[in-house]
Amino acid sequence: MNPATTLASAAGAAGTSSSSSSSSPASSSRYENQKRRDWNTFGQYLKNHRPPLSLSRCSGAHVLEFLRYLDQFGKTKVHTPICPFYGHPNPPAPCPCPLRQAWGSLDALIGRLRAAFEENGGKPEANPFGARAVRLYLREVRDLQSKARGISYEKKKRKRPPLPQQLPPPPLPPTGHHHPGQ
Repeated sequence: MNPATTLASAAGAAGTSSSSSSSSPASSSRYENQKRRDWNTFGQYLKNHRPPLSLSRCSGAHVLEFLRYLDQFGKTKVHTPICPFYGHPNPPAPCPCPLRQAWGSLDALIGRLRAAFEENGGKPEANPFGARAVRLYLREVRDLQSKARGISYEKKKRKRPPLPQQLPPPPLPPTGHHHPGQ
């Protein structure tokens, strides 16, 4: 299997990975399958790391290294400040700006890896995917991409079921005598 294909799919690129595994139950959700692929990809990254790195020695810094490595497989154009299309969501012409992983893909990837770490025996307090440096990096990527691409990332509000019609509150009982001018 081509590691570039696996890494691109690990970062949430469109399409599905061509790899298949006989160990996954047929009832696994798409999320569970993606999480397993992401976890296997990160494990492969640790094995290929120079020097090879064990999961127990993995830190937030290694996660950042992994995320930066994945940028080479990105499909999202991120304009530089000197580009005439900086801040334009739909540039009218090609430009030499780099392709990167989209912030949303990285954010989803980290969420899946964070869950997989704990499901694979990692302690929540030692989870490198939840490290402060990783959260700050994701925020920085989001802000940089929103400015460069002219797209604002609004936090999605949870849709709440509409509240049943409520009667107006009963009037407050009088609190004593009210004299004008007091």
